Amino acid sequence: MSRGLSDYEQETIITFNKEEAIARIFTFEKTWQQHLEKRLGLKSTMNNGFGGKEYEISKKRIKPPRAPIKLSAEARAKIGKRLGKFRKKTRQDYTTTLRSDAEKKKMGNILPNRKNSAPEDSKL
Repeated sequence: MSRGLSDYEQETIITFNKEEAIARIFTFEKTWQQHLEKRLGLKSTMNNGFGGKEYEISKKRIKPPRAPIKLSAEARAKIGKRLGKFRKKTRQDYTTTLRSDAEKKKMGNILPNRKNSAPEDSKL
């Protein structure tokens, strides 16, 4: 129900001023609305009836954009090598865990499913 507005006209606007401690977010974007409501627990303060909603949030939670990180080829290679080591270790830990779980099953060391078993007190 966008009242015939083009995608260009369905904007998201974040406004705040120096005096107030709150920021206002007005958006037509459904993903933003869902994020603000479900993830941040905000309730809309205004619904224009055409798909646009406005929210209020503490101005402290609005972060200025960051400059992109510029890495030299050497620094990028160093980070890649460190990430590769981490991934290899994580994979090894995961396969070791799987192997040990399989061994435990063979030996019968895994506890039975407690959901289906009767409570201890009911045996009396």
